[in-house]
Amino acid sequence: MSDLIIEKVNEVYLKITTEPHIEYELRDRFTFEVPNKKFMPQYRSKYWDGFVHLFNMKTKRIYVGLLDKIVSFCENSGYSYSFQNNKFYGPPFEVNEMISYEGVKDYIHSITDLKPRNYQIEAVYDALRYNRKLLISPTASGKSLMIYAITRYFVSRGQKILLVVPTTSLVEQMFKDFQDYGWDAENHCHRIYAGRERVNTNEVTITTWQSVYKLDRSFFEDYDVVIGDEAHLFKSKSLVGIMDKLHHAKYRYGFTGTLDGSQTHKWVLEGLFGPSYKVTQTKKLIDEGHLATLDIQCVILKHKPKKFEVYEDEIKYLISHENRNKFITNLTVDLKGNTLVLYTRVETHGAILYEMINKKVSDKRKVFFIHGGVDAEDRELVRKITEDEKDAIIVASFGTFSTGINIKNLHNVIFASPSKSRVRNLQSIGRVLRKGKDKVKAKLYDIADDITIGSRKNYTLNHFIERVKIYVSEQFNYDIVSVNLKD
Repeated sequence: MSDLIIEKVNEVYLKITTEPHIEYELRDRFTFEVPNKKFMPQYRSKYWDGFVHLFNMKTKRIYVGLLDKIVSFCENSGYSYSFQNNKFYGPPFEVNEMISYEGVKDYIHSITDLKPRNYQIEAVYDALRYNRKLLISPTASGKSLMIYAITRYFVSRGQKILLVVPTTSLVEQMFKDFQDYGWDAENHCHRIYAGRERVNTNEVTITTWQSVYKLDRSFFEDYDVVIGDEAHLFKSKSLVGIMDKLHHAKYRYGFTGTLDGSQTHKWVLEGLFGPSYKVTQTKKLIDEGHLATLDIQCVILKHKPKKFEVYEDEIKYLISHENRNKFITNLTVDLKGNTLVLYTRVETHGAILYEMINKKVSDKRKVFFIHGGVDAEDRELVRKITEDEKDAIIVASFGTFSTGINIKNLHNVIFASPSKSRVRNLQSIGRVLRKGKDKVKAKLYDIADDITIGSRKNYTLNHFIERVKIYVSEQFNYDIVSVNLKD
């Protein structure tokens, strides 16, 4: 008899039958400390220990997507294992032997006039062959075409697909992309967001997670396939809940541009979707001419030394600093081409920058202000207008424009607010990398602040150092200049 017997409970969980001492080893192997737990309310109030436990000692369950890591655990520990067949859900591991690279290539060519790139074909082939995958593919790599190909494949097999995206604008964008690829999306796809009917008979449902996560399990029972766009967001409790309710959905695919770099994040997402697959890299896409070349100008604004007890105090000081805002305003106005200015706080920073920029530009130059309160239709209108402009300025919050908005005719991005988030920074950079008409180069201006007192670096300067590490790891070209800022 094997040391571990592994069986599917459903399409979400495996059950592992083994000796108690091995259960404890599994618990330890699949337990992770959450980064920055000390800042989280649940930890601070002592309702949570700050760890994620992926193997449940009570139920003996673990996510199906972690099967490869369970096998590695067995092989590294010298334990034997065997798979037990479930009469409803089959074996824990399956390979679609009928799927071939050439077959996938021919199929994609048959469903669109667009010519797929080799890495897109390889990614779709890998996804369809193994039923579950977390596909990591940077912005402007043609992610929607890969989603489209997977969707069409399962529609051709008579299966129902739930496609989950984070925003209403992405629902509409995905629907439009499917139309642009040559499909009659109107007759095959149903869109769900605020105010729209949830129950439908179409093969494909494109929805925001906010629109369905509270629905009963019965809503999810008919779906055979789930595709999660911007899958890095699926670590949240609501999105995990959606994946748990899809207990019959055998085919699971997550797409994301990047992960946050922590093992915890990666393993949770792999548990929900399946083993990760790196489709391509931004640097490779630039080198091959698929994306615009990128230059990063890091501007360190040097302030008089000042001590801040907490991060929040420093942020308030920076976003209200008149000369800092003047510097960003002058930089924005002087730049040639369409420019995106990204900020974090609407009323205390974004609105101020918008007013300052709008007053300084000529009447002929269009300036837009985007935040969470601007509806999807208006954001889409801004996107369309910008595509036809040469010197438009968009002042937008990171939350609304860092993810999923595609403007090919965008030349410059300015980081007006400090951030160390790998996901946010890389996705924001992605906004400017798409090639457009007469556009082959892009520029990022990263605004940092040096308020160092003695040997102690200020909070946001440390965040800037983290951003530079990202630029180095992604092999981006960057320069650093210092500017003395008057108080």
